[in-house]
Amino acid sequence: MSKSALAQRVDAWFTGRGWAVFPFQRAVWRASALGQSGLLHASTGSGKTYAVWFGALLRAERLARKSRKQGLRVLWITPMRALAADTVRALQASGETLAPGWRIEARTGDTSAAQRARQAKAWPEVLVTTPESLSLMLSQADAQERFSLLETVIVDEWHELMGSKRGVQVQLALARLRRWNGSLMTWGLSATLGNLRQAQDVLLGEQSDGVLVEGKIKKRICVDSLIPVNPTRFPWGGHLGIQMLQPLIAEIEGSATTLVFTNTRSQAELWYQHLLDARPDWAGLIALHHGSLDREVREWVEQHLKTGELKAVVCTSSLDLGVDFLPVERVLQVGSAKGIARLVQRAGRSGHAPGRISRVTLVPTNSLELLEAAGARAALAQGHLEARPVPDKPLDVLVQHLVTIALGGGFHSNELYGEVRTAWSYRHLTPGEWQWALDFVARGGQSLTVYPEYRRVLPDEQGTYRVPDVALARRHRMSIGTIVSEAAIQVKFLGGGRIGSIEESFIARLKPGDHFLFGGRILEFVRVHEMTAYVRRATGSRGAVPRWQGGKMPLSSELAHAVLDQLQLAQEGRAKGPEMRALAPLLAIQARWSALPTRTDLLVETLSSREGRHLFVYPFAGRSVHLGLASLLAYRIARVQPATLSIAVNDYGFELLGASELDFSPLFDGATGAGLDLFSTQHLLEDVLASLNATELSQRRFREIARIAGLVFQGYPGQPKSARQLQASSSLFFEVFRKHDAANLLLTQAQREVLEQELELTRLRATLRELHERNISLQPLERASPFAFGLMVERFREQLTTEKLSDRVARLVSALEKAAA
Repeated sequence: MSKSALAQRVDAWFTGRGWAVFPFQRAVWRASALGQSGLLHASTGSGKTYAVWFGALLRAERLARKSRKQGLRVLWITPMRALAADTVRALQASGETLAPGWRIEARTGDTSAAQRARQAKAWPEVLVTTPESLSLMLSQADAQERFSLLETVIVDEWHELMGSKRGVQVQLALARLRRWNGSLMTWGLSATLGNLRQAQDVLLGEQSDGVLVEGKIKKRICVDSLIPVNPTRFPWGGHLGIQMLQPLIAEIEGSATTLVFTNTRSQAELWYQHLLDARPDWAGLIALHHGSLDREVREWVEQHLKTGELKAVVCTSSLDLGVDFLPVERVLQVGSAKGIARLVQRAGRSGHAPGRISRVTLVPTNSLELLEAAGARAALAQGHLEARPVPDKPLDVLVQHLVTIALGGGFHSNELYGEVRTAWSYRHLTPGEWQWALDFVARGGQSLTVYPEYRRVLPDEQGTYRVPDVALARRHRMSIGTIVSEAAIQVKFLGGGRIGSIEESFIARLKPGDHFLFGGRILEFVRVHEMTAYVRRATGSRGAVPRWQGGKMPLSSELAHAVLDQLQLAQEGRAKGPEMRALAPLLAIQARWSALPTRTDLLVETLSSREGRHLFVYPFAGRSVHLGLASLLAYRIARVQPATLSIAVNDYGFELLGASELDFSPLFDGATGAGLDLFSTQHLLEDVLASLNATELSQRRFREIARIAGLVFQGYPGQPKSARQLQASSSLFFEVFRKHDAANLLLTQAQREVLEQELELTRLRATLRELHERNISLQPLERASPFAFGLMVERFREQLTTEKLSDRVARLVSALEKAAA
C-alpha cells in the first residue's frame, strides 16, 4: 500500500534530522492509522513522543473530516505541569511542518487567565493538560460539545499515574470521553513498568483489546557506585553522608552537567548546602529543584538545564519524569533508589537520546546501600522491574466525579453507573456501593441530611442529576485539584519575594527568630500571616531542615529479593563486583558473630543488654511491611508472654525490645511449632488492627479522603483555611460518621487505605507466607551484629538529639570494632 502524503512528510522530517525511524514507531503509526488504541512501552529517550504524536496526526489524516469546524482533535494528558510546557515545545517543533494551521497549547494550573479566556472562545486542535485540568473541563456545561471533535487521547508517563488516585481520575475522564465518542483512540506511554498487560487494561478499560507495542531498542544503562574509602563494618542510616561529599564533587567536576538525585526534599536541601559550602565558586552554577520551591524558581532551573548553563542540579523526584534535558551527562543517586524502576527512570535522565548510554552512579549513605546497589544491577541485568498496584474503587474520587459530571451537563443514574463501571478501578462496583455514593452527594448520607451544603447533586423533573446551586458549583470546581493538595503555606521574604511552599506542621514548630534551611538558603522565621510565612535572610549557624511528609521510600519487593540473592552468593563465596568486595569485611563479621539471611533462611537474633532483651528479625521486605510485621509479632508475642515491647524498623529488618526477663528463643524453636503461629496468615486482618492504633491511622488517612470527596472546603483565594482548621473539620466528620453512620463507606475506605498503602497488607501477607517457608536461623548474640547495630541506632534516633546520638554511636562503634579486631 502506497504511503499517504503525511506519512511521506513524516519520513522526510526524520531524514532531515539524520534520524532513523525505529520499528516500534512504525508499529504505532500503523495501528493509529487504523484507529487502534494501545500502550507503548519503550526506554527513556528512544522516541516515544514522536511515535504517538505522529500516530495521532496519521489518524486525523485518515478521518479527513469534511467539516472545517475548529475544535480539539488531540488531548495529551501529563502528570506534571513542567512536562506540559516541555511537551508543547516538542509538539510545536514538528507541528509547524506536519500540522500547519493547528494550534498546540497547554491548559494547566499555570495557564494565564488571558490564555484561558482565548481558549474559552475556541479550543486549540491539540491541548496538553493534567488530570485535574481535564476534570475541570468536564465540569463545564457545554463539555460534550467542546469534546465533540476529539479523535485521540494520549496519556504520558502512564506508569506514574496508574498507581494513584490521579490515575483513577484519568480512568473516569476517559470513560466519559469514550461514551461521547465510541471510536476515540487512546494511547499510553510508559518507560519503566513490570505489569504491562494490566497497565494496558487499566488504561483502555473496556477497550482492553488494544495493541501493546514494546520498543525493543537496546538502551544501555550503566549502574555503578562510588565506593567509600573506609566503609564501616557497623553501619547505620546516614553515617557515610558527608564522607562522600568530596568523591561526589569529583564526579560533578568530570562532567558538563550532572543531576544529583536524592529521595527526600530535606536531603536535597542538605546536600545542596554542603556542596555550596565546599565549592563557593559554584554559586550560580549549581541549583536546587524540588516540588516545594516556587514555580518560577523551578522553571528557571529547568530552562538553564536545557541550555547546559548549570554544572549540577540537586533534585528529588520532581525531575524524575520525561522532561528532556539533553545536556545532562551524568546522574548521581544519593542513597539507594529503593526500587529498580525508579533507578532506571533516573538513569534515563542522562543520555536522553537514541543510541546514547544512560549512566547512574550510586552514592551510598550507608554501607549496606552498597548491597542494594549490587542487587539493583543484577536485577536490572535480568530485566526485573516493579509492578505498579492500581487503586480499587476509591469512593472519594467517585464522589468527586459525580459532582463534576452533574456540573458538566448532568447525568442519569443508570447510564452513569454503566459508564463508571467501564473504568478498570470500578469494574466491580456494586449497585449498593453506587447507590451509597449517589445518596452521599444527593443528601450527605445518613448523618448530613439536615445540612443543605451537602445536598450537592439533585435530580430534576426528568430525573437528570444536576448541581442546584451556583455557590456549590464554584466550591466544587475549586476543589477538583485536592487529590494532590497538601497542607502547605507560602514562604515569602518580608520584601515580598516568593520562595515556595512548605508544610504548615513544620512552620508551626518555629518561634520568631528561629533559623531553617529552605531553597538553599538559611532563613530566619519572622511571623505567619494569612497562610504565609514571612522570613528574612539569616546569618551564622546552620538551620533546621524541614521534614517533608512521605520522606522515606520503602525497599521494593523486587530489589529486596535481589539483595537476598547477593547475600546468598556471599555466603557461598561467589559474590562479585566492587560493591560486594567493599562489603566483604562487614559480611565476614556478620557471618562470624551471627549468620547471613537469604531467601531460604530467615535470620533471627537475640541479645541481652542493659536495656533489656532484644529480638532482631531480618525479612528484607521494606520499612512499611516491617512496621506492620513488628507490630503484629509484638501483639502475638504479648499474648503468649505478657510484655510491653518497643519497636524499631529499617528496610532490612526490625527490632523488638522488652524487659530482661523475656525469653524470645522458644517462640522461634521449630520443634515447638510456636514460630509457625507467629508468621501465620490466619486472622491477619484482626491481629493487625488489634496491634496498631487503627483508629488514629484511619483518622489521619480520612483527612485526605474528606478533602477529595468535597466534605472539607479549603477556602476561597485570599481566604484559605489553615491546616489546623482543615484537620479539625475532617476530625469532626470522622467522629460523626463513626458514631452515627458506622456503615459510611468513606470510613471503610480510610481503613482499607491504611492497610493497603501505609502497612501494605497485601505485601505483608505475601511476606508472612515467604517467612513461613524459610528455615529459621536463630542466633543468640554476645554483642550487636553489624545488621543489628543499624536497628539499634534507629531506636536511638527517637530518643536523642543529633549531638548525643553521634556521641553514643561513636562509643558503641569503638567497642564493637575492638571486639571485631
